[in-house]
Amino acid sequence: MEIDIYQVDAFANNTFEGNPAAVCPLKEWVSDELLQKIAAENNLSETAFFVTKGDSFTLRWFTPEAEVDLCGHATLAAAHVLFQHLGYDKSAILFETKSGTLTVEKSEYGYSMSFPASIAEPVKPPAMLTKALGVKPVKTFAAFDYIVVLENEAQINMLSPDFAMLENLDLRGVVVTAPSKDVDFVSRCFFPKLKVNEDPVTGSAHCELAPYWSEKLNRNKLVGKQLSQRTGLVHCEVNGSRVILSGDVVDYMSGIITLNL
Repeated sequence: MEIDIYQVDAFANNTFEGNPAAVCPLKEWVSDELLQKIAAENNLSETAFFVTKGDSFTLRWFTPEAEVDLCGHATLAAAHVLFQHLGYDKSAILFETKSGTLTVEKSEYGYSMSFPASIAEPVKPPAMLTKALGVKPVKTFAAFDYIVVLENEAQINMLSPDFAMLENLDLRGVVVTAPSKDVDFVSRCFFPKLKVNEDPVTGSAHCELAPYWSEKLNRNKLVGKQLSQRTGLVHCEVNGSRVILSGDVVDYMSGIITLNL
């Protein structure tokens, strides 16, 4: 069995920036076990698999550890492969996913994706969370991740979390954020439960962050910067119950997976 594979950098303007993702177009679905093994072998934060379904595509995302319900950068990556490598010529791509229908279009920033907004609710920070981060939160919220608001960008940069402790929390991961002088807000994202201690640039986290900062700053168009080692910019627009996430994608590698099954 042979499967085409593309590796690209999403939310990036240059190679080695943003968040790497693998994309595997499939003619038909193979077993979940095989999908998981391919994602583990790729050893990237996400591998996207898609199959044509009429005028749309069914899209799934796998980390090296598990399938996830939503992934922004790998959706951006899959759309880029369709537009740039597989000859997709319509104005918009519809992806059917576990989080509903996601739409991706070309835009001034590269590509724009319409995702469901996630409104985080205020919570008391678990003692383990505070201890693992080694800093006292200004505010703490919960959606599918813990959202920890800190005072400033310097605190975000200085964090050195205890990932073993974070792995034992009950939600998917931890997103730390603060206001910034250069952009609207900054963040870092930690997902040790998914075997991704720190994610370079996380689209799905901005579905949580954009509604918070939109209300805080009283505007619906924002720019977020993720302060990972690779860094990346995410342009956000809050539009009712949706968040439009925009960014560009840079090619890195393409090849063929050869499986002796």
